[in-house]
Amino acid sequence: MNLKRSRSVGASSSLNGLGKQDGESRRRRKMAEITQALNMTPVDVAALRRMAISEGGLLTDEIRRQVWPRLLNVSVENIPEELETVDRDNNKDFNQVLLDVQRSLRRFPPGMPDEQREGLQEELIDIILRVLVKNPQLHYYQGYHDIVVTFLLVLGERLATALVEKLSTHHLRDFMDPTMDNTKHILNYLMPIIERVNPEVYDFMQQAEVGTIFALSWLITWFGHVLSDFRHVVRLYDFFLACHPLMPIYFAAVIVLHREEEVLDCECDMAMMHHLLSRIPEDLPYETLISRAGDLFVQFPPSELARERSQQTAVSTFKDFELASTQQRPDTVLRRRRIEQQQRTLEAQRSTVAVVQPTARRFMRLAVMGLTVALGAAALAVVNSALEWAPKLDLLFP
Repeated sequence: MNLKRSRSVGASSSLNGLGKQDGESRRRRKMAEITQALNMTPVDVAALRRMAISEGGLLTDEIRRQVWPRLLNVSVENIPEELETVDRDNNKDFNQVLLDVQRSLRRFPPGMPDEQREGLQEELIDIILRVLVKNPQLHYYQGYHDIVVTFLLVLGERLATALVEKLSTHHLRDFMDPTMDNTKHILNYLMPIIERVNPEVYDFMQQAEVGTIFALSWLITWFGHVLSDFRHVVRLYDFFLACHPLMPIYFAAVIVLHREEEVLDCECDMAMMHHLLSRIPEDLPYETLISRAGDLFVQFPPSELARERSQQTAVSTFKDFELASTQQRPDTVLRRRRIEQQQRTLEAQRSTVAVVQPTARRFMRLAVMGLTVALGAAALAVVNSALEWAPKLDLLFP
């Protein structure tokens, strides 16, 4: 089995949303900036985070194989060449994992030869069991394989194993508790975000008593289970890996808010509303929604939402990654000034991006700015907010 071929077939996502006009030029410029950040000593992780957040994300899976480990502070050099052998016969999770992986055919690229896909499914099982055996405090949940398969298709088995383990002990930690209590608690962040942005949608959903269970699979699979286009999945993973662990719930909120008209036109009935919301449209404007999610994170940070909730979860108290390096390139200030000037010319065109209500005027500027391809101030604020939340990396990632 040719893993290199399987990755290129399964995860080719070269433009991921960049506009057609001058897109190739911007793509080359962004690739050059990513290469420069990777070649710096120490690596400019702050720049890599900004590139992952800004429009188009990390562009290609070849770049992701270099950058994703940096975003999770995984040292590729320390990953063993030979992975541990998995004892399937004596593993309590094997049967459930096997069933879930066998049902995951749609997560593999259409047209992939059966032999190649079956080999990847075997590797998928081994990655999951390997992480669970090494971390007995973690409990498998249905949907976990949807996240792991994304890493496998992009990174291959060896690198995916290391990154999935780090992700499982941090970003996904609450989902891997013995009960779903913390998962439900995280879901409960959804409605307060919607309420602050659009009280009318919030009130209508409350009247329908739809709850938040429609977004459960979005959250625990990082949307991998519900999106059919792999390019959209890896684009979201770029964004989520560079941001606070609660960013998926902000993205869930902007999907609901984006569908305001559909929600308000729906019959005010729990079953009807759940049916509508649980099905994500194929034609979502992902870059716009990523921009809005970043804006909402800045406007209504997790610290503000957490103060209103008594229960503590791993991610609600998990201050987003402190950047491994705060080193900045010499032209950073000039580049930011140039970006700000570009943003002023874009404000009129981007007025529809604002999602805040008139009563929230102090947030309007952030909402209009968004996250542009050139990386706007809101994107910087997401990263800077991450710094404010961040414990030291040597404590977070020992």
